[in-house]
Amino acid sequence: MTNPEIEISRHVLLDIAATTLEGIQGAEIASAPMKVGEVLRNQKGARNPRALKVTREGQDVTVDLGLNIEYGQNLVKVSQQAQRAVCENIELMTGLKVRNVNVTVQGVCLPKGSAA
Repeated sequence: MTNPEIEISRHVLLDIAATTLEGIQGAEIASAPMKVGEVLRNQKGARNPRALKVTREGQDVTVDLGLNIEYGQNLVKVSQQAQRAVCENIELMTGLKVRNVNVTVQGVCLPKGSAA
């Protein structure tokens, strides 16, 4: 159980999830869909928003993430591996309870390092 005097920022939870997903072979966080105005504002060099959302209610956390899976990978296996890893790392590093890790496969991508 976490110490009530310590507050964990939602940004820290996002960073834990994003860093965890970097270690999942065959998966990458998809870009979040953007509206026209956001696309214009984002052209000024800002990072593309990612399809990663963390919701916290008290000690309970829900993670919603959109993934692109490498072509040729098993979509279900890679998605389940991402779910388990995100859940385990957030719980181990924060002491919070992850209620759900909802994965939406948003696309298929070429393996990193392959010629386009």
